[in-house]
Amino acid sequence: MSWINNAISHISPRWALNREAAQQSFEAIKGYEAAKSSRTHKAKKEGRGANQAVFAAGKSLREQARWLDENHDLSIGILDRMEERVVGAQGIVVEPQPRDLDGNILDDLANDLQRRFGNWSLKPDVTGRYSRPELERLCLRTALRDGEVFGQHVLGKVPKLIHPNEQGTPYSIEALEPDFIPYELNDIAKRIRQGFEVNGWGQVVNYHVLLDHPADQKGFRYKTKPVAKAKMLHLGLFKRLHQLRGVSLFHGIMTRLADIKDYEESERVAARISAALAFVIKRGTPDLFNPEEANTQDIKFSPGMTTTLAPGEDIDTLESNRPNVHLVDFRNGQMKAAAAGTRGSYSSIARDYKGSYSSQRQELVEQDESNRIMQQWFCAGWSRPVYRNWLKMEQLNKVDPLNLPKNLNINTLFDAVYYGPTMPWIDPRKEAEGWEMMIAGNAATEAEWARARGRNPAEVKRQRKRELEYNRDNDMVTANDPDPSLGESSSEQNNTSNSNARGNADKRNANRAARHDQQDNK
Repeated sequence: MSWINNAISHISPRWALNREAAQQSFEAIKGYEAAKSSRTHKAKKEGRGANQAVFAAGKSLREQARWLDENHDLSIGILDRMEERVVGAQGIVVEPQPRDLDGNILDDLANDLQRRFGNWSLKPDVTGRYSRPELERLCLRTALRDGEVFGQHVLGKVPKLIHPNEQGTPYSIEALEPDFIPYELNDIAKRIRQGFEVNGWGQVVNYHVLLDHPADQKGFRYKTKPVAKAKMLHLGLFKRLHQLRGVSLFHGIMTRLADIKDYEESERVAARISAALAFVIKRGTPDLFNPEEANTQDIKFSPGMTTTLAPGEDIDTLESNRPNVHLVDFRNGQMKAAAAGTRGSYSSIARDYKGSYSSQRQELVEQDESNRIMQQWFCAGWSRPVYRNWLKMEQLNKVDPLNLPKNLNINTLFDAVYYGPTMPWIDPRKEAEGWEMMIAGNAATEAEWARARGRNPAEVKRQRKRELEYNRDNDMVTANDPDPSLGESSSEQNNTSNSNARGNADKRNANRAARHDQQDNK
């Protein structure tokens, strides 16, 4: 109540009450109702800056997420599924796209770069423990769970380091958990905020990295070294502008995940207790009970057993209402909410694949866009910088020198296509027919079809060509490769039926038998 209404209330309380009610009604009309606290709405607010909010909660969220990843099956499943859909078993596929001065792709150079990158991918990190797909999955998991992950580009000759790859490429990656860049390192004079040194425009200039993991320092070594931004990878989950440090993927569902775990544990314990109860023996009525004369009877239970009752005793079985019949519905509802907060799909997280082809495909289509967003985020923040730094250092490879053709457009040397796992097929026949129709209508290409299956188009073409040559050299005829010596046009070949293919095979076999007869006669 304002001071004017307080003064009026001493003269006329009703007048002051009417003024207060009218003022509140006017405020409700001119503003948003959600901005005002009421008995049913608490209007919680966040007025801090992005970095202040992360500084206050980021470390706690990171540690809680790690605990869930270690102890909660549902949390483990969410991160596992993200690994499968974003990076996959083969890692992010990189297709080099160098072009000549006329704009045509230099296939020989592209194949050579892909071969070299594949060899380097066997041991890309400084420890030599992980292949590139393994390292990418670990880094993705760290970024999703902890909110961010770092990686240092180790370029050229470094004291006491031998690059693990055996191809002579002077380049490796040092993957770092976010603990190596301390939240607590702040120096206003040096413009250091949460371990990041920034300039006046908010651009990161240096990362201040601990020499050891905080858990390994044992309280006596807390030294950092500045690492230039050009030599560091920082893959983080950002929710606000001007945010320096990332936040965990679980930040919005952490309490829900913890509640689901506690509830399931309580239900399991209750079900175990209920399963251990069998029956009670009743003797007379409660008013006849005498504690001094009470005795107990030990009964060893076994399947199909019976027991003998004394005169006046009766058996009463105990009915258990465990497990709770509503447990599944409640848990599924909570998992749907958890999936909504992690860019995941309920079916993949819950391993519940009920429904028709249309409903499952609709879910896959909607989930595929989320997967593409995460793949683009990972490729831009990790895979693309790694490939470009590798190619830069590959040109310094003295063991296996890289030869660049004279007609190369040097501006396209670092061009490449990056893609991860594609949307899985529910009904391969329907999917294939759809792709055939799009290619026939010039709405898609064979390369897109191959990539939709997670394959390298150039590699598919090479394998297909090798198969055709082998089949023809060995007189093997298939329905999709009729004998070209029969004079059919390409369109007629595409329309050849299986029966015609079998007829062609019979004719070719007859010709081969005739040739054998001629050789025998000779």
